[in-house]
Amino acid sequence: MDERSPTGEIQPGAVDRLLRVFGDVRAGEGTRVLLMFLNIFVLLVGYYILKTVREPLILVGGGAELKTYASAAQALALVLYVPLYGWVASRLPRQKLIVAVVLFFVACIQLFFLGGQARLPHIGFAFFVWVGIFNLTMIAQFWSFANDIYSKPEGDRLFPLIAIGSTAGAPFGAAIADALFSRGLSPYLLMQIAAGFIVLHLALYVAAMRGTSVEGPAPAPLPPGGGFSLVFRSRYLLLMAFLLVLLNVVNTTGEYILSRTVVATAQARAALDPAFDQEAYVGHFYGEYLFAVSVLTILIQAFLVSRIVRYLGMGGVLFALPLISFGAYGLVALGAGLAAIRWVKVGENSADYSVMNTAKQMLWLPTTREEKYKAKQAIDTFFVRSGDLMAAAVVFAGTQWLGLGVTGFAGVNLGVIGVWVVLGVLLLREYRRLSAEAAGGS
Repeated sequence: MDERSPTGEIQPGAVDRLLRVFGDVRAGEGTRVLLMFLNIFVLLVGYYILKTVREPLILVGGGAELKTYASAAQALALVLYVPLYGWVASRLPRQKLIVAVVLFFVACIQLFFLGGQARLPHIGFAFFVWVGIFNLTMIAQFWSFANDIYSKPEGDRLFPLIAIGSTAGAPFGAAIADALFSRGLSPYLLMQIAAGFIVLHLALYVAAMRGTSVEGPAPAPLPPGGGFSLVFRSRYLLLMAFLLVLLNVVNTTGEYILSRTVVATAQARAALDPAFDQEAYVGHFYGEYLFAVSVLTILIQAFLVSRIVRYLGMGGVLFALPLISFGAYGLVALGAGLAAIRWVKVGENSADYSVMNTAKQMLWLPTTREEKYKAKQAIDTFFVRSGDLMAAAVVFAGTQWLGLGVTGFAGVNLGVIGVWVVLGVLLLREYRRLSAEAAGGS
C-alpha cells in the first residue's frame, strides 16, 4: 500500500519501488500498473497457445500458400467486423463493452472445439482467420483501455513498462504449447486451456475496474459513428494506417518465407522416412521459434525500450524496426538457409513485438477518446490485415506468375521497407504537431 508523509503527500509503496527497476513509476501508480501488467500478460499467454495451435492445423492441411491466403481472408472478414464493433461500442459503456467482447471470443473457442471433435472440413483455415481477428481485437481493446485511463505524460512513462506484460506472457504461452505438443496433446485440448487464460484475463479487467480508481463515474457509450470514418477524416490516422499496412506486408511476406522453408524441410524428411510426423515437426518447430522470439522480446522490452523512449523519443522507437528488417531481408536475399532465416525472423519479430509495439501504442496518446476505441479497432484490425491481403497478392503473383523463390520475396520486402521509412517520417511530423497542440491546450 502507498504511504503518506506528514504533509499528506503520497509516498512510494513497495509495489512502486519494485516497478521502478523497469520504468519511471511514481508514488501511487504501482498498483494500477501491476494490474495492467498482469492483464496483458495473461492475455498473451492464452493468445500464444492459440497461435501455436493454428500452425499445424493449417500448414499440414494446406501448406504455406493457404496460410498466407487465410491471412488475407481476415482482412475481408474485418470489413464487416469493424463496423459491428463500432455499433456495439456506441451502445455499451466501456465496462460492458470489454466484458461482452471477451465473452464472445471465449464462446468462439468452444465452437471451434466442438467443430474439431465433429471433424468439420476446413477447420484449420477458419481457425486461422479467427485467431488473427481475436489477436488484433483483444490487444487493441486492451491498449484502447490503457490509452483511455492514462494521460499522454503518464503513457509515455508507463506504457513501456506495462508492455513487458505482453512480452513476458508470450514466451510462457509458447513454452506451454511446445511442451504439450511434445507430449502428444490434441490441438483442440490446447484450445480449452487457452480459453481458461482468457477467462482469467476478463477477471483481471474486472479487478482493475473495481480495485483501483480507474473507473470513477462510468463513462457513457461513445457517440454514433464508425471507426473507418474517423480514420479517413484524419491525416494523422491515415498515415498511421498506411504505415501499419506496409509493416504487415513485410512481416507476413517474411512469415511466408519462413513457412515455405519449414514445410519444404518437413516434406524432404518425410520423403526419406515414411514414419516421420510432419504435424509434430511443424508444431515443435513453431513452439521453439515462438519461444525464442518471446524470450528476446521480453529482454528488449524490459531493459531497452524505456531507455530508447527516454533518450531518443518517438523517433527512436518508430524507426528501429525498419532498420532491423532491412538488415534481416538483406541477409535472406543473399541466400540464407533455414537456420539463418529462423534467427533473422526471431530478431525482426522481437523488435516488432517490443520496440515497435510500444511505438504503436504511444501513437494513440494524443488522440481523442472516440478515436482511441473506434479508430484504433479499425486500424489495428482491418488496416493491419489489409497488409496481409497485399502480402497474399505478392505471394500469389510471386509464385504463380513470376516464379520467385525465397531470395526474390526478400528483395520485394526490401523495396516495401523503403516506402515504410518515408511514411514514418511524415507520421512523426504529425505526431509532434498533435502532441504540441495537446500540450498547448492543457
